[in-house]
Amino acid sequence: MTSSADVVARLEAVLGDRVDTSEAARHAARADKSGHAASGLPLAVVHARSVSDVQETLRIATRTRTPVVTRGAGTGLAGGANAGSGEIALSMRAMDRILEVRPDDLLAVVEPGILNADLNAALAEHGLWWAPDPASRAIATVGGNIATGAGGLLCAKYGVVRDAVLGVDLVLADGRLLTLGHRTVKGVTGLDLTSLVIGSEGTLGVIVGATLKLRRLVPGSVCTVAATFPGVRAAAAASAAVTASGVQPSIMELMDAASLRAVHDLLQLDPPSPGAAQLTIQTDGPAADVEADAIAATLRAAGGSVAVTHDRDEGERLLTIRRSMHPAMERLGTTLIEDVSVPRSALPAMFDEIARVEHDHGVEIPTVAHAGDGNLHPNFIFDGQVGPDGTVEVPPAIWDAADDLFRAALRLGGTLTGEHGVGILKRRWLADELGDAQWELQRQVTRVFDPLGILNPGKVFAD
Repeated sequence: MTSSADVVARLEAVLGDRVDTSEAARHAARADKSGHAASGLPLAVVHARSVSDVQETLRIATRTRTPVVTRGAGTGLAGGANAGSGEIALSMRAMDRILEVRPDDLLAVVEPGILNADLNAALAEHGLWWAPDPASRAIATVGGNIATGAGGLLCAKYGVVRDAVLGVDLVLADGRLLTLGHRTVKGVTGLDLTSLVIGSEGTLGVIVGATLKLRRLVPGSVCTVAATFPGVRAAAAASAAVTASGVQPSIMELMDAASLRAVHDLLQLDPPSPGAAQLTIQTDGPAADVEADAIAATLRAAGGSVAVTHDRDEGERLLTIRRSMHPAMERLGTTLIEDVSVPRSALPAMFDEIARVEHDHGVEIPTVAHAGDGNLHPNFIFDGQVGPDGTVEVPPAIWDAADDLFRAALRLGGTLTGEHGVGILKRRWLADELGDAQWELQRQVTRVFDPLGILNPGKVFAD
């Protein structure tokens, strides 16, 4: 069996200064934004600068049977990119170039380490943009978006990452490079392996490039509607009424009373009314003004106190309240940030279930929702105790409450994760949603790509 020191020596011999064995780098690679950290330190962090660097790393990993965990910016919320004892952390963050922009074909070819915000800043010069907009767009990488199948604020109108990727370049565990997908809008040759890779969380290969489907910048104005309701169920019912009306907002975000109160406190705003929940909705395009007025009428009919602004800057200030959710939660304690989705018409019922779980388990669960697509983010706050290995364990009582909430989402026809992925935190429930037969079939698929099981082991499909 190859020793850890020999693995590192082989990496250094081929990759030189791209191999970082400093304690600070290895410690940082243990965790993401989920609050979970892997046990122990990885052997090294490889800062890949080229496709060749990735291939060489994986060839060494295959020869020495060493696990590899691929990382982007570390903004994930499921523990999927956390590297621990005996593993190589393969960082793609330095591969951040835009390789090609084709305005005539509405596509771009990029490396995985580029940030969403940086990509769109560059595309704006061509009158283009890439639609996926996670709330962490300023710090999240395109490769991480693809690996987790990320969503975000604009999904209801502009789709999720899966809708905005034409192809990926993938390095397999043995170092082979595959070019998957097409540069064409249509393409049905063979199996759709691009879609299989999207959301695979590093278990099938390492994404080293992506061909992205772009949009032209939306002409016209942007209008923002802010509405407060006496309770979260009323706000959820109002969001369902907006969806049923046929008007398609670009953004529709819901904050319950606890989350709204925490953000107001963080931003030093006047406290909201007790129990108040808030909907923040944006419309865009040539019909934005008319659509905003129609939405405002629907919200008022549903009992909301409504304000409409046609000023883009004021609209962004209102959205800052929603985008500040995570730092606001961090001030309340250790947070288990969860992610379930239900059919949009079931959103009020899911908030009823959250209230029941709070009552039955004696916990408060501040919750925000991408109300336009039925995706909720319940936040379980607890007093985290750091263990001997530096990790924070979620108390069993919190997992019991989460288990109750997950099963409620499944009963309503929903899913365990709408955009965060499975990673470490959701793997124990995966078979409950998929069923045993599909769970086993999916695990067998990962073994076709990675026969030795060295890519992100223990994530998603755990024994």
